[in-house]
Parts: sequence; structure tokens; C-alpha cells
Amino acid sequence: MNILITGGTGLIGRRLVDALLSQSHQLTILTRSPHRATQYVGRQVTVWETLADQTSLDGFDAVINLAGEPIADKRWTPEQKKKLCDSRWQLTEKLASLITTSLKPPAVFISGSAVGYYGDQGEEVVDEEHSAKHHEFSWQLCAQWEALARAATSEATRVCLLRIGVVLSPTGGALAKMVLPFRVGLGGPLGNGQQFMPWIHIEDMVRGIVFLLNHHDAEGAFNMVAPNPVRNAQFSRQLGEVLHRPTLFRVPASVIRLLMGESATLVLGGQQAVPKRLHEAGFVFHYQEVKPALQDVLNK
Repeated sequence: MNILITGGTGLIGRRLVDALLSQSHQLTILTRSPHRATQYVGRQVTVWETLADQTSLDGFDAVINLAGEPIADKRWTPEQKKKLCDSRWQLTEKLASLITTSLKPPAVFISGSAVGYYGDQGEEVVDEEHSAKHHEFSWQLCAQWEALARAATSEATRVCLLRIGVVLSPTGGALAKMVLPFRVGLGGPLGNGQQFMPWIHIEDMVRGIVFLLNHHDAEGAFNMVAPNPVRNAQFSRQLGEVLHRPTLFRVPASVIRLLMGESATLVLGGQQAVPKRLHEAGFVFHYQEVKPALQDVLNK
């Protein structure tokens, strides 16, 4: 296939690019850092810095949209919220517009989202049909993001939405931030530790995207999470065991709120999200339990 990818230099994008190149696909990466993209993936891909000079996406078989400002790196000031929204909404709207104006549009548009779409769901089991949303910022961000992507839907183009959980990877992301305090013996649960933490191994994340790319009946929202979400306390205990470190230090919710402000909802809330639609489509996870996933990632 001839595939356009945004966010190709990010945590998921880099692994996805490697996987697609190994399958002999022809790739174009949209990035604000062309030099960095060339460093990461070499000259075997085409690199675009902007879509401004594009009037259609004729010639592409698929578009995979993974771009977006990292959501947990900074406090959610009004300026940062705007940056988070603009980095997702504007690009997604532009891609959908280019798809719909194409004479021969891409057959599939796979676009990012997050389990934050559901907001904090407490003890509820959350599949893709779950309708009780919490109208917090993460929901506002993801709901509009998904709506803009769905606008590309037509008889010629199917749209898949990736509601992504915490991606476990050896090369960065949320796990890299968690590991340091655990390595020095200062790890432990966040808040009361009872909040659910939907997660997915980077290998299954990439395999899931490729599955949706090739599964021509797949469309709509998909929870990109492992089948067995865990509570934060369980995740902390398993991480400590893999690192052979104690997990005695609990970080009070009040401290997290002081440090993170409104964005503390990302770690103090959670979703017991399950990948119902991926299972129904026939996808098989390589990593279904968190401890083997952590062992694999941290050993790399």
C-alpha cells in the first residue's frame, strides 16, 4: 500500500513505520521535524513538512493519523488545553477534508483517540458501546477529535478510531516516567491505587493498527487496550516485582493534584476498558497480562 502517516516519529509511530516498511509498504510521513524523521527512518520514506500545498490525497491507499501534543507532559493551563486541542483537531479536520475531496480517496482512515474519551468510569466495565460519558476535558478533547475523523467516512473510505490506553514501550512514554522512582525504591501506588489502568504492549498496539489496516470490514471505534486492565496498585506491585524493588511509597492524591492540577484526573481516574470489538474482529493479543508485558518491555 501507499500510506500517509502523521505522528510517525512518536512512540507508536516509529514502531509502526518499522513494521510497515518490513512489509514493503510505501510510506509518506508528515512531520514538523523532517530532519529528525530522516534520522529515525532513513531515506526509504517520503517526508512532508506540511499539507498546505496538497489539494487531495489521491494516490494514497490509507491514512494513519497519530499526531498530537503529549497530553500529560504539562499542566492543563488554558494555553496548554488549546495546544492539545489544536494539535489534534486542526490536522484531523484537514486530513478528513482532503480525503473527502479526493477523486479516488484512501480506502481507510485510521485516526488516534484515547480511552480518556470515556472519562473516569470507576468500577464500570467499558467497551466501545459504553454511553455514559463524563464531560471532563479528556472527553471534550477526544469526542471532537473523533467527530472530525468520522467526517471522512464514505462508501469509499472506512474510518477506524483508536481509543488508546497506556502504551508500554521500552523507548519512552508513560512507563519511562514511572520507572525511575521505582528503580530507586521510591515507587508505589498513586492515590488510593484502586483506579483502573487500561494498558497495551507496544507490540500489540502496532499489530492492532496493522490488523485494522488489513481487515477491510473494520470501522468505528476500537479500544486499543489489553484484555485485562489492572488497578494502579496492582500495576505498581507488578512493576516493583519485575524491577526487584519495593513498592512501599504511596503518593497521596492531594500531592498529585497539587503537582498536576486538573490533569491529575489522568492518573487518579481510570477506565476498566476492554477491547471487545478487536476480539470480535478476530484479533489475538500477544500480551494479555501485565507482568509478562512489563518483563518483556523492561528487559529490552
